[in-house]
Amino acid sequence: MFKLFSSLRKEFLLLINDKTGLALMFLMPLLLVFIITIIQDSAYKMVNENQIPLLVVNHDKGGEGHKLVKALKSSSLFKIDSQDQIPQQSLRSELLARGKMIALFIPEKFSAGLESNAGDVSNILMDDLGLEYDSIGKEKVDMPRLSFYHDPVLQDNYSQSVMGIVQSYMSMIENSLMIDRMYANMDLGDKSEVLKKKMILNRVKIDQIVASNNNSTALPNSTQHNVPAWTIFAMFFMVVSLGSNIVKERVNGSFLRLKTMPTTFMLVMFSKMAIYVIVAVFQVALTFSMGIWILPKLGLPTLSVPDNFLALIAVVFVSSMAAVSYALMIGAFSKTEQQANGFGAISIIIFGAIGGILVPTFVMPGFMQYASNFSPLHWCLEGFYVLFLKGGSWKELGLVFSFLGIFILICQLATYFKLRLERII
Repeated sequence: MFKLFSSLRKEFLLLINDKTGLALMFLMPLLLVFIITIIQDSAYKMVNENQIPLLVVNHDKGGEGHKLVKALKSSSLFKIDSQDQIPQQSLRSELLARGKMIALFIPEKFSAGLESNAGDVSNILMDDLGLEYDSIGKEKVDMPRLSFYHDPVLQDNYSQSVMGIVQSYMSMIENSLMIDRMYANMDLGDKSEVLKKKMILNRVKIDQIVASNNNSTALPNSTQHNVPAWTIFAMFFMVVSLGSNIVKERVNGSFLRLKTMPTTFMLVMFSKMAIYVIVAVFQVALTFSMGIWILPKLGLPTLSVPDNFLALIAVVFVSSMAAVSYALMIGAFSKTEQQANGFGAISIIIFGAIGGILVPTFVMPGFMQYASNFSPLHWCLEGFYVLFLKGGSWKELGLVFSFLGIFILICQLATYFKLRLERII
């Protein structure tokens, strides 16, 4: 027991003297979680919660342009800034000068074009029904075209979503005009209101349901993604501290001196793993505490901890073992501290990039989604996702534990045989 205590004490002293390694393992995840969660939360709110700022320039001489603007306002999706005095040729520069992201221009003959098109559709229907109508119509006007301006930095999928919303309200206005014109041709006067309400307002409702394996109501948000993701990233970044310590002890002969002591070398390696697994658990506790108590005070979503606490402990332990085992392997195969630090740090960044830490894997191309299966960080993150967002049980965690178990075994065997080859073990 004394040998184990002495070995653990030695590893603890090495750890607390590594100020750079401690900063990377504890300060880095806090800063990453704090900064990136704030940034991503703003993006979530802009898409999901906040009104979309929209500059509207209405040059329409009829009433349909006003109806479109009124419909967009009543939707509560847009924060309308009406600037009807701006000429169309100046709208591009005005958009950038006013700091707006998107603008909608309604042309002068917008109402006339819609009414002309509604008349054509009504006439076709009357002809098909064999009914008589007043064929003396107004002057034909081409179908109007709205102009949608957006800042070049705006993502294409976002601008397409906004155009889709505008198009849906345009369809309502067009349908209303067509119904009015058909009733007018049939001399039914203003009896079209009942039909318009039935066709336009009584739409099929869509219920949005979050998929879950239980009754969990946790919704994806910036906190739910970033706290576990960057905690995992920081756990694997212990390769900088642990990997360089392994190299240092190999190079300066500490491993050889340890062989002369009345203890087994495996006890030394066990002590290293035990200390750094405890460090990883402290990292999780620190960042999760930040997500539960500190981030909500800044107006950010609260981290929702899963009910299956035992499964959470298992995921944290297996993720910690994966991080420690990888750091041991890098330390065993590196010849210098620079190699361990450089290769270890870069490899973790690559694993994080393809594993869904930096961006979700579902937005990646197919071949990158396949490559993410070979990243240990991906499976660690998947384990947290199963618990935090999907309400998963032990059964859903089976694949996560299987891959990480294989990864830990490979790293441990590679470390053992490398040290055995150098006659250190």
